[in-house]
Amino acid sequence: MSQDASFEDGAERSLRLTAEDAGDVTVISSLAQDAVFPIAEMSWKPAQRRFALLLNRFRWEDLPAAERRGRDFERVRAVLAFDDVSKVSSSGLDRSNTDLVLSLLSITWEPGEDGAGRFELTLAGDGAIALDVECINVTLQDVTRPYVAPSRKAPQHPE
Repeated sequence: MSQDASFEDGAERSLRLTAEDAGDVTVISSLAQDAVFPIAEMSWKPAQRRFALLLNRFRWEDLPAAERRGRDFERVRAVLAFDDVSKVSSSGLDRSNTDLVLSLLSITWEPGEDGAGRFELTLAGDGAIALDVECINVTLQDVTRPYVAPSRKAPQHPE
C-alpha cells in the first residue's frame, strides 16, 4: 500500500521545483513568500530571456517540524528563475539604492493569449515587478544548506 508524502519527507532535502501551470505557480509563490533579497541580486538577461532572483527563502516546508521539535526556524538561499521573459518592468523600487533589501510577498499569474501572460511579483512596501512571458516556465531551487533564520522567528502576517 502506498502512502501520501508528508512535510517531514522533504524536511531535510533541498527544493527544486518547476512551474508549468497556474497551480504550480501558487505552490512556488507559497514557498517563496517572505523571501528577502538585496535589490542587487536581481538579474535580467534579455538575450537569454531570463529573469532571476537570489533569495533568502524562509523554509515554510520545515515549519511544522521546527515547531514540533522546538528548534530554530530556518532560511536557505534559493534561485527563483523565470524563463521565456520578453519584458521586465517595476514600480515602487529605487534601483539606484544598491543597499535596498526587498521582501517578496507573492507571485501571481495573469494569463494572456496563447499561453502567454504576465507574472506580478508583489513586494512589501508597495513595490512590484512585472514579467511579460511567452509561457509559464519558473524554477525555484535551493542552492545552499539551510541556516538558522537571523530573527529566529517565523514571519507573521496580520489576519
